[in-house]
Parts: sequence; C-alpha cells; structure tokens
Amino acid sequence: MNDTANHIKDITLADQGRDRIEWAEKDMPVLRLIRERFAKEKPLKGQRIAACLHITTETANLLRTLKEGGAEVACCASNPLSTQDDTAAALVKHYGVHTYCIKGEDNDTYYRHIHQALDIKPTLTMDDGADTVNVIHNDRRELIETIIGGTEETTTGVIRLRAMAKQGVLAYPIVAVNDADTKHLFDNRYGTGQSTLDGIMRATNMLFAGKTVVVAGYGWCGRGVAMRAKGLGAHVIVTEIDPTKAIEAVMDGFQVMPMDQAAPCGDIFITLTGNKNVIDGRHYDKLKDGAVLANSGHFNAEIDIPTLDMSSKSRRMAREYVEEFTLRSGKKVYLLADGRLINLAAAEGHPASVMDMSFANQALCSEYMVQNAATLAKDVYTVPQEIDRQVAALKLESMGLAIDTLTPEQVAYLNSYAEGTA
Repeated sequence: MNDTANHIKDITLADQGRDRIEWAEKDMPVLRLIRERFAKEKPLKGQRIAACLHITTETANLLRTLKEGGAEVACCASNPLSTQDDTAAALVKHYGVHTYCIKGEDNDTYYRHIHQALDIKPTLTMDDGADTVNVIHNDRRELIETIIGGTEETTTGVIRLRAMAKQGVLAYPIVAVNDADTKHLFDNRYGTGQSTLDGIMRATNMLFAGKTVVVAGYGWCGRGVAMRAKGLGAHVIVTEIDPTKAIEAVMDGFQVMPMDQAAPCGDIFITLTGNKNVIDGRHYDKLKDGAVLANSGHFNAEIDIPTLDMSSKSRRMAREYVEEFTLRSGKKVYLLADGRLINLAAAEGHPASVMDMSFANQALCSEYMVQNAATLAKDVYTVPQEIDRQVAALKLESMGLAIDTLTPEQVAYLNSYAEGTA
C-alpha cells in the first residue's frame, strides 16, 4: 500500500496484526491503565507526535495510548529489519496512525520514511536511536520552531543526544526514557537477555549448552545476555573497556578478557556496546571455523561488515538471516541478520510484559514534556523520579503484589541525625 498518508507492505494483514496487538496488550496492564486515563483526560490534545520506533505489537499499544491521549501520531521504523508488517497494517486500518515502514526496506526508503513521518510537523518527537533528531537537526531544521520536546528510548540514542547537548547543538529538550530504573533495569536486562538469545536460536537453531559465548559489553543489556546464556549451559566470556564493569562480570562468575584473546575461543559472539567495530579486521583470521557473529546493539556498526566482506573470498545466504562468509583461509564465519538487532530482525523483540514498563515511561514522559517543556533548557533529562516510581507501583499492583510502607517513626528516624547507638 502506498498513498499520501501511509507506506506499508500489505493492508490485508491488518486483522492479523490487530489480533497480535491485542495479544500483547493483555500483558501490558500498566500501559492499559495509562491509556484509560489518557482517554478521559486527553493530556496530549493538540500535539503531533513523530515516533521513530521498532514497529512491533508492543509499540502499537504505545501508539494507541498516545492517540487516546489526543495526539495525532505518525510512526516509522527505527531499524530496517524490525518492522512487523501485520502490525503496521493494523496501525493504519484499525488505529488511525500514519505509518511508514516495511520490513527489509533499503537505506534510502528508511530515511524517506523518517521524512514522511516528520511531514506532520511534529510538536513532540519519540525516538529509538535518535535518527529522527539527527534528521531534524541536519535536514529539517524548519521543524524545530514548533517542536517543544522529545523522548529517547535506547542507550545508543542517549549517547548521541548527550554528545549533541555537550556540544551545544541540541535544539530542544529530550527526556532519556532509557535511563529510568523501570526501563534499563528490566527492559535492557531481562528483555534483551531473553529476546537476543531467542533471535539467535530462531535464526540458527543452534544449541547454546556447551558453546562458548562471547558477550561484548557488560552494561545492562550485556548483563542480561550473559546471564541467560549461562542459564542455557553456555560458557560465557565477557569483553569490556570499563574496569568497574569488568570486575562486576568476574564477580558474577564470567571470564573476562580482551576481544583479541576471546576471538579464537568463541563459538557465538554477541555485541551490545553502542560503539562501532567492536569486532573488526584484526579479529577475523583468529575466529574459529564456523563462528557466529550477532549484534544486539542498536546500529549495525558494531561488527565491521565491510572489512569482513573484503577479508572473504565468497559470501552467500546459508539460511534466512544467516549469511556465510568464506574467508581467504577457507574458514567460514556466519553473520546474523546483516549485523542488525538480532532480537528484532530474527525474532519478535522484547516480551510485552517488559515493554509495558518502558512504554509506560514513554507515555508519561510525553505528558510531562507537554506540561513542562516551556521551563526546560535544551538538554537531555532523566525521567523524573515520581514517574519512575509510579510505573513501578502500577506494575506491582498489576502483579497482585504489595510492599511495606514506612511508619511515621521510621520516617522521623530517616530524617534525623540525633538518634544513634543506644
């Protein structure tokens, strides 16, 4: 389907997509509660939101919430391989969201879709990787005048935005949703931990038990992947540049070494650093025959694919999402999903129950930006603690769990310095 309002693969997939969106929604009770309030209060009335996100069933429930809040919403993909085409169709047919994304779109189409989403002249931006912000600042500066603020979903995007803010070029305030405790402690660790291995297993049908898995980066995503790989019976090696995180990995029971040393040891390599060329030319000849390379960082720059290609005498698709490179030595190396986010390219991304908290933060931070943007400087902000705690409290409530509260005596004790050892 290609018209002035949307660009998607196939509108006939819409009913299938709606069923899957509703299936995800049952595990997103926090977002559902927010959507019910938004439907009554319309806190986003009059706003136009351009959302560059992974277009999945979970994301669809966030976009529904923004619409219920009164906003006009246009969305595009934040990764060429992460779109679920049936979800995109449902957003158009059943939920009235301007949608521009097709799974497998080429680079030119990817950026054209971002421009199409921006044609609504947004007042708010919502990013997963900061590509929309980048396009606005470089190519669509005429839009800045009416943009009051934005939100950012992922570590890679926050890194880019903080660099912009540090250099004084960021043109409007943005809330780093990724930095909320109820996002990175859960989404990054448990969501990425499970979905990354899910993507690798779907792509390769490999057994993790007994394999040596090299995890590049021990941030919250790396912690989650290492923990889940260990749980499946793999021997896990961690590579790091941060000495504190390296010590933590050792104390969590993992072997730590530089990538140069890990290269000949690993059966499966997973990059999660937010940086580029974490695996590059100096490593390829050291790899085992049959080594598998996968990435779960946002951009497909973590594995140096051009150098891998130049180091190879041939390449072919061995199966869907698995490309075989035959090195000049004769060894074979397998690259998954063109080095893009393996959990979204070859699987379905994070479970809905995890994204429930992340997208609850997105919705509430959009509301926060509408209420507070006029007083905010052009900088990157952490999620207000009251929003973070509200999301956590709603999640506990939805799980049927209760926690203790402080007594007046305990509150007085914590706010006093007079009382010590009796």
